[in-house]
Amino acid sequence: MKAHLITYGCQMNEYDTHLVQSQLVSLGADIVESPDEADFILVNTCAVRGKPVDKVRSLLGDLRKQKAQRSLVVGMMGCLAQLEEGQQIARKFEVDVLLGPGSLLDIGQALESNERFWGLQFKDELHDHIPPPPSGKLQAHLTIMRGCDHHCTYCIVPTTRGPQVSRHPDDILRELDMQLAAGVREVTLLGQNVNAYGVDQGARLKGYPSFADLLRMVGASGIERVKFTTSHPMNFTEDVAAAIGETPAICEFVHLPVQSGSDRVLRRMAREYNREKYLTHIAQIKKHIPDVVLATDIIVGFPGETEEDFQDTLSLYDEVGYDSAYMFIYSPRPGTPSYKHFQDLPRELKTERLQRLIARQKDWSARKNAQKVGTVQQVLLRGDAHDSGFLEGHTRGNHPTVVPKAIGADGAGIYSVRIDHATPHMMYGHILGPDGQPLPEQPRFNPEAAAVSGALPML
Repeated sequence: MKAHLITYGCQMNEYDTHLVQSQLVSLGADIVESPDEADFILVNTCAVRGKPVDKVRSLLGDLRKQKAQRSLVVGMMGCLAQLEEGQQIARKFEVDVLLGPGSLLDIGQALESNERFWGLQFKDELHDHIPPPPSGKLQAHLTIMRGCDHHCTYCIVPTTRGPQVSRHPDDILRELDMQLAAGVREVTLLGQNVNAYGVDQGARLKGYPSFADLLRMVGASGIERVKFTTSHPMNFTEDVAAAIGETPAICEFVHLPVQSGSDRVLRRMAREYNREKYLTHIAQIKKHIPDVVLATDIIVGFPGETEEDFQDTLSLYDEVGYDSAYMFIYSPRPGTPSYKHFQDLPRELKTERLQRLIARQKDWSARKNAQKVGTVQQVLLRGDAHDSGFLEGHTRGNHPTVVPKAIGADGAGIYSVRIDHATPHMMYGHILGPDGQPLPEQPRFNPEAAAVSGALPML
């Protein structure tokens, strides 16, 4: 079998794709880069917003046409698969294999059944499963929990991923050790609400550390860089900020979604905190991590949001001074309380507000990134950028960074980089040697110059 996997959505979906892909390899499948080479195509789906759902519909429509022309098995997994909406889509487009987020280990049984297979149960064995580490990667994701016990009115995740289940710390550290042995140098701890780790359905689990203590344990493992996502402000504690500040391996990057700066909108979202409480967390973070890089999520145009509410969001952005933000217009999702009970705002109004927020974000990001010009950052370089004469990567603060290839820098790795220029969304710099001086750049191929010199024929 030749298999090809396509992933939409969050980092948790990327982790789940790796988990299932490793299962397929253990069953003897070859993972191929092109869907045209595959006889099994598995689509990992997202249901948080309407746009990724539309992408899945379009893709499955194309795959159904291909099934009429060649032997092809089509599978769908992930959050959308768990919903009735996704199951209707699966029926319409004749999907052969359907796996919810709790039944990923059923992939072998599904392929052996030789008939349409749907697995939608939340199975306990998934929480104990340790996938093999990624091969040849400096970065890895590591799930520390699944599901969520909060019930924000706009969010479908508690339905698609079930109640919160924290993984045992021994399993987490065992998986981390395997990643370290495979050469991983940066790990991102994943969960729908990492701050609630070890407290499932409101009860503290015996023998489980707090999230702050788990961070300290991971930071002492020998891994060079640790990040985590996603945090819920309701469960954030000052001890988490202290753990980041006192543990060198934990990156000074905190992603703390606020969603809105308006207390009235936050109540309608059922976010369980208010603006004052959120700003208390920000103050604690800045106290323990003076050079912190702050990111957030913001939903624009939630049902009932007034211009005054939106101005509260803009003023919060200015008060915090975020380095970056993921910004979305509200997308009504079937099955959520806000879809059932609230009237959506006109799309034109939501779009106009989003554009104003994006302008505010660009202004802040430009100012924040400009402060990095002239500084030396530790950049994890992953490999070639779009231009093959350059390498791309990111700083400890998650700033995308591009550098010219240099003599003495062997491609992927963590390097000291002096930042020479910054835009709102990108940094540019040069790799430094042990003496703190820029390494000489590798010569870049210039076809016009080569043609003039006679190395290439003139066309």
